Amino acid sequence: MTAAVFFGCAFIAFGPALALYIFTIATEPLRVIFLIIGKASEGLKTINPDETAPSMRLLAYVSGLGFGIMSGVFAFVNTLSDSLGPGTVGIHGDSPQFFLNSAFMTLVIILLHVFWGIIFFDGCEKKKWSALLVVLLTHLLVSALTFISPHYGINLVSTYLIMVLMGIWAFFVAGGSCRSLKLCLLCQDKDFLLFNQRSR
Repeated sequence: MTAAVFFGCAFIAFGPALALYIFTIATEPLRVIFLIIGKASEGLKTINPDETAPSMRLLAYVSGLGFGIMSGVFAFVNTLSDSLGPGTVGIHGDSPQFFLNSAFMTLVIILLHVFWGIIFFDGCEKKKWSALLVVLLTHLLVSALTFISPHYGINLVSTYLIMVLMGIWAFFVAGGSCRSLKLCLLCQDKDFLLFNQRSR
């Protein structure tokens, strides 16, 4: 049972982030490597003069996903290792759903970092200081919500509500529209994926 809990919680927490990485970032690893070391435009022009520099949206997305995965690993790795035993969670009155709740909380934190990264980069680029303040305050709010850990229902529902609102905001900040969402969901827009975005 402990291995099932370990792998189940690991896939809940990190599965969507791994899927985002595989389908959007890993398809162009050279571009990501140059983004990470900070020499994107010069390096890409040296290797391929016809290649355009990656957009700030792509950099915001990659940074947000990277910070989210790092945050999730640091927050969840000890809890995940405890799931392998020995011992049983819930003996002393704790919630028997502790590992499952922690996995879903880690998932939301990873996705929030992606959305916060997109909104934060846009706010810095366009000098929208109110957007930066909202990112900072929601980050503090989500962190504060983890202090009410015995009340997992309140904690998870409110954090997922914040994630949905931030996701909608990040979608529109990144250039999304209701029309593009419809075309994407109907698989009619080939250029909707983030790695196909042109630089600004």
